[in-house]
Amino acid sequence: MPTYKEIKGEAFRHPLDRQAEETLIALPGFDFIARKFVELAYERSQLAYLMANTIEVGPRQYSTIYQIFRECVRDLDIYPEPKLFVEQNPVANSYGLGREHPYIVINTGILDLLNEAEIRSVLAHELGHIKCGHTILIQMAMWAMNAASIVGDLTFGIGNIVSSGLIFAFFEWRRKAELTADRAALLVTDDLTTVMSSMMKISGGSNKYVNECSLQEFISQSENYQALDKDGLNQVYEFLMYKGAEGAILSHLFAVERVPLLREWAVSQEYGEIKKGNYSKESHRGAVEVKPEVNKNKEVDELRRQIEELQQEINQIKRE
Repeated sequence: MPTYKEIKGEAFRHPLDRQAEETLIALPGFDFIARKFVELAYERSQLAYLMANTIEVGPRQYSTIYQIFRECVRDLDIYPEPKLFVEQNPVANSYGLGREHPYIVINTGILDLLNEAEIRSVLAHELGHIKCGHTILIQMAMWAMNAASIVGDLTFGIGNIVSSGLIFAFFEWRRKAELTADRAALLVTDDLTTVMSSMMKISGGSNKYVNECSLQEFISQSENYQALDKDGLNQVYEFLMYKGAEGAILSHLFAVERVPLLREWAVSQEYGEIKKGNYSKESHRGAVEVKPEVNKNKEVDELRRQIEELQQEINQIKRE
């Protein structure tokens, strides 16, 4: 497998990802969300939950998966090595989060459905998010949405921000970030067929009938979907689906949209140059630098202070 020593995430970042992030950061309210997220959200509790409810992958736990994972970490030159957890969940899904202590969670549904080459593709995809600094923004989006929905319009002053479209901008960026992570998967696997096959199986694959699934037919389906996009009315339908018309805002682009974009990049000069070793080097610190101000030696007192300030803000909003 190819190894990309000292590669920067920016070297393979999709321009739509970059554009969506710039739009998101420029929106009113983003700085407020970022500040409150840093003050009130802690990675430690998330890691504690995973330690309590999943299996941490290592040399003596899922050793085969661990070896694949370490090779992917090496190939994308990620340091320090993130943690990897396997969660008991039949849904074929995976995700990467964390800033100070990044980690990846992969469901048993992925392990049961995909072969080892395809699992490598999924792990490289999630590591691509970590390499490009996506995880902090993903967590901010999740936190803002949960805070607004659980406590209501007064929570953290988020109610007005949601109505301004900031949450929609978060999800728009998340969908575009998938295009960058797909590129990371292709760079590591060096096999377009494997990456597309993993997309197809996650979209609707079955262990029992896997031999009846055709990647070529899935590619044709993708091409047919792209043809639909020429119809203005279908573009409206697609917009509504992504914005939650079917019940939830979608965090990922449809696989049939991602496939042609990855196929196009696989034959591009940019991809060819990276394969030759011609890419931007030095470590990439992440798309968004939000430095926590919490004094870790006095976390309890600090948290109490933050809660008191938060209550004051909520009272002020009520009076207004």
